[in-house]
Amino acid sequence: MAGKHVDIQLVAGLGNPGSQYEQTRHNAGFWLVDELARLYGAHFRVESKFSGAVCRITAGGRDIWLLKPDTFMNRSGMAVRKLADFYKIPLENILVAHDELDLDAGCARLKTDGGHGGHNGLRDIIAQMGGNTFPRLRIGIAHPGSKDKVVDYVLQRPTLDEKIAIEQSIDKALLAWPLLVEGEWDKAVHRLHS
Repeated sequence: MAGKHVDIQLVAGLGNPGSQYEQTRHNAGFWLVDELARLYGAHFRVESKFSGAVCRITAGGRDIWLLKPDTFMNRSGMAVRKLADFYKIPLENILVAHDELDLDAGCARLKTDGGHGGHNGLRDIIAQMGGNTFPRLRIGIAHPGSKDKVVDYVLQRPTLDEKIAIEQSIDKALLAWPLLVEGEWDKAVHRLHS
């Protein structure tokens, strides 16, 4: 039996715009797409019609859009919807990279669908796109221990050790990228999760 095939046409990294948020835990999704752009020598440009910064890379013989919404986290879905509508990209072909409280820093995991788990960026994408069947790349930032501390925690800079761990998990995720580009979802999951 063939494994699950996912044709990624857009990678949306989630975060908050502005230099004051650049190094905060909530911007781990931005860090991932920044790293992808760097790997391909691509540069983001702000596109107001997409409510974000975009760039296009060519990987595996196909064009893939990278997006960093500039709408703030809780309105991320607007930028995703605008770009997906314009280029006719189905929900199933949008990989969303985001910070994940339920994973330790240094851990990254792929997931094909599911709820928002309290993540406001995912919540808005589900609402704007009318579904939750998009693949996700979850970048662990660990949990502060109490849900009362979450808002402050995600908007703070990680410790140096956490930052290094998060960067290492992004590097590990990028090792699975060639498989993702080929649509080999199950193999990519195996490479990242093992």
